[in-house]
Order: sequence, then structure tokens, then C-alpha cells
Amino acid sequence: MIKIPFGFITLLLLTFFLKAQSNLSEEAMLEKAKIIHEKAIVLDTHVDIPGKEYATPECDPGIDNPNLRCDLVKMEKGGVDGVFLAVFISQEDKFDGETYAKLKDNALAKFEAIERIFEQYPDRCELALTTADLRRIVSTGKRAIMIGIENGYAIGDDLSSLDKYYSLGTRYITLSHWRNNQICDSSTDETPKHGGLSDFGREVVKKMNLLGIMCDASHIAESSFWDLLDISSSPIICSHSGSKAVTDHPRNLSDEQLKALAKNGGVVQIVAVPNFIESSDHKKMVESLIDEFQLGERNFNYYMTDEEKELKKKDIEGYYAKLELLEKTIPAASVKDFVDHIDHAVKIAGINHVGIGTDFDGGGGVTGFKNHAEALNVTIELVKRGYSEEDILKIWGGNLLRVWEKVEANSAAKS
Repeated sequence: MIKIPFGFITLLLLTFFLKAQSNLSEEAMLEKAKIIHEKAIVLDTHVDIPGKEYATPECDPGIDNPNLRCDLVKMEKGGVDGVFLAVFISQEDKFDGETYAKLKDNALAKFEAIERIFEQYPDRCELALTTADLRRIVSTGKRAIMIGIENGYAIGDDLSSLDKYYSLGTRYITLSHWRNNQICDSSTDETPKHGGLSDFGREVVKKMNLLGIMCDASHIAESSFWDLLDISSSPIICSHSGSKAVTDHPRNLSDEQLKALAKNGGVVQIVAVPNFIESSDHKKMVESLIDEFQLGERNFNYYMTDEEKELKKKDIEGYYAKLELLEKTIPAASVKDFVDHIDHAVKIAGINHVGIGTDFDGGGGVTGFKNHAEALNVTIELVKRGYSEEDILKIWGGNLLRVWEKVEANSAAKS
């Protein structure tokens, strides 16, 4: 008969006990996250649509579409109650009447594309024009769809364009995109054009305040950000941005900006684009590859002309091939990195000034939160880090709703 030391038995029992407790804790945490997620009004303030083909048989958002990170099926599965779909207008270097007319036609075509989803799936989604609409729609079990314009370039040089866009459902406008436009300077344009907001841009902001359109500071230069805070009579949003102190990227907000945003009463919606929120190890790896293939800078895709891209074709192909290989060991970003940015923004701006804006279908998507079906994973990570139910309800939608309601109230007071 083999004798087993008493100490070993004790250790074995203790190991089983601790493992059982750990499993129970994980299960309890998951259940807690599910309950909170169900209670929250889960909103995403920035989702791109592919273009004019949206809501056609070629790009159906009513099915679990493998080509979309956001569709009605994924929203329903992930408990996402509402999204702002972006009418995106790409930036050109032309600022004339003919160009502006073309931009408006492009914008209107995308508004029509979004309208098709309501015609095709009236029992599953509805356009929300106000915060009251949103709450009502969510209470019915439908998905609430809101509209934002990404790039104020679409306004052209005519303030009356804002009236038209508002009537079509626009409730925020991102003032610029990757290059400077007629309204303000961009955070990713190398050469300032206005030194902040242009004179016309100031008039745009005043008109947006009057109409009740939220001013979105994502993409705009820091000089433009300070001008916007100075001129806007309503709180502002950053619909899809990160924390610069965590990942040093020009699209992210500095601590000084986060503090000012809180003082303004606004909200930063944390973005899920990998290179905006990546870890320092991944950042160093990418910068090393950029140097190895002599591509100049991280955002070479935005700055290179077609001719330059053709000349560097082999280097670009080599860069992406090696990047894909290395990312198997050093992932671009995960849900943990995403919540790191939430953590920092909460630390600096406060719990009342942070939300979520993924940029799905426009570059957003990280390991563990690749699409809206995985939205619960964010809540689980927040619970793991000790966020209360009240905190999580604010992050997922409460803070954005508060800002939107204030913008609505200011608009009503002026009319």
C-alpha cells in the first residue's frame, strides 16, 4: 500500500479549491457583465458604410455579412442598440463650386443608401433624429440608426447645406478628415492652412450650434480643437479618437485636450483602429519595418501619390507581407489595448466624458472586438477592471446621450 503524505493531499485539495473559486469568479464576472450589458443603451458613434452600394444585394446589412463588421445581425447578437453611420466624403485639394457640387451629390447618394436600410428592414431598425427617438426605438427592440457626416468638406462654401443635411438626419459633423479643408486644419496634414478654424469654419460651428448638430473634433488639428472649444456654445464630441499618452498618434487627444473636453462638458468616444491604440511593442515593430522598406512614415498610404506608390510597389508589398507574419507574435491591438485607452481617458477626463466609437468598416476592429457581435467582450473587460454598473452604462451610451441632449436643448433655446 502506497502512503501519500498528508501535506501533499492538503496541497492538492487547496489547488482544487482555488481553481473552483477562480472558475466561479470568472462565471460570476461573465454573468455580471451580461446583466450590465443588457441594461445599457449600447451605442457606437462611428461606423462607416462602404459607399453607394450599401443596402443593395451587393452589400446587404440585414444579413450576417462577412464583408461588414457592423450589420443588423451582428448588432442584435452583440446587444448593440444604436450606431451612427458615417456619410464619408474623401478629401481633395480643390475648393471650387464644381468640386463642391460633386461632393454634395456624393453625400446625397450615401444618404439615399442609408435610407434603403429602413425601407428593407422597417421591423428591425429605424432612423433616430432625437435622443427621445433613440430611447423609444431601443425600447421596442429595434436598432436605432443615426447619421453623421465625416468631413465638413461636404458642406462646400454654402452654409445652407447644413440645413439640407440636418433635414436628412445629420446629427454630427466631423469638421475635417486626413487633410486640411475649407473649415479647419487637420491633425494629419503636414502643412497648416488656417492655423485652426477658418473664418468660414467659425460660421459653420455657429450654424451647427443653432441647428443642433454636434461638432465632432476627431481628425482636426490641435489648433482647430482649441478654436472649436472657444467658439462653440454647445459641448463637443470626438466621435472616434484615442488617448495620445497611451499611443502617440496625431489622431489621438493629449491629456491637455482631454481635460479641456471635460471642462467643455463634451465626450471622447474611444476608437478601435489598431494603429491608433496599439501597444508600444507593436508600434516599435511597425516603425522598424517602415525604416527597413524605406517607406518614409507610418501613414505612407495617405501621403504617397499613385505614382509614388507604383514606384515603391515591391517595398509596400514586402512591408505588408512581413507585417502580417510578425503580427502573429505581436498582434496589432486587442480589446485590452482598447480598454487601456478608455482607462486613461477616464483617469484624465473623468467617467462622465468617455464613450465608444469604433470606426468599424473604416479600419476599426481589434482582437476580441472585431465586430459588433463581440461587443460584450468590452463590457467583460470593463467589469474585470473594476468599473461599476453605473460607470459602464455611461461609457456605452449614457455620456453621449447627455451631450446630445445638451446640444438639442441649446438649439431649442436659440430657435
